[in-house]
Amino acid sequence: MEKSYQRLIKNNKEWVAEQLQLDPTFFEKLSNGQAPEYLWIGCSDSRVPAESITGTDPGEMFVHRNIANMVVHSDMNMLSVLSYAVDVLKVKHIIVCGHYGCGGVMAAMKNQQFGLIDNWLRHIKDVYRYYHVELDAIEDETLRARRFVEVNVQEQVFDLGKTSIVQNAWKREQPLHIHGWVYDIHDGLINDLGVNFTCPKDLHNVYHLD
Repeated sequence: MEKSYQRLIKNNKEWVAEQLQLDPTFFEKLSNGQAPEYLWIGCSDSRVPAESITGTDPGEMFVHRNIANMVVHSDMNMLSVLSYAVDVLKVKHIIVCGHYGCGGVMAAMKNQQFGLIDNWLRHIKDVYRYYHVELDAIEDETLRARRFVEVNVQEQVFDLGKTSIVQNAWKREQPLHIHGWVYDIHDGLINDLGVNFTCPKDLHNVYHLD
């Protein structure tokens, strides 16, 4: 295990050398600050590294990850990241990216107890309840899980739009777009679900904040 850990330090040194060879001022420029255009809200799954699958460099993307890429209105961690990204960094795009084969989503489809995470999975189960007629009609469990991943992303996009953080940015006429994507681990491609919010009118009136 120790040898495996040390491999990461070795990789880091090689990466630093590679970056300096490409651009001797790389770290000097990074240390001057960040101005990312994107906020990525993704799953913690180790197979879905935001920068790698989007081809973005350090400094281009602000990242928040949790189990099943959830936007929970009481999650102070997520809200703090969202507030900093929108109010301070002035990101222009927020991307909620799920992935097919998501363990959190598949766990939420079951009635099994998993421990502490059951409290988190309940939020995902709520999404299933919203779409249960459509989902229950899909007999193939794999296809049902794929669709569940998609509607879960869709609901998280809606939940972002419901926050005062996002709505206040829109009131300030700050350019801010919210997108829903799903990454397919089987082929490495991103599926844009076409769920794109740009202003409060994209939400039901009951969620509009004065």
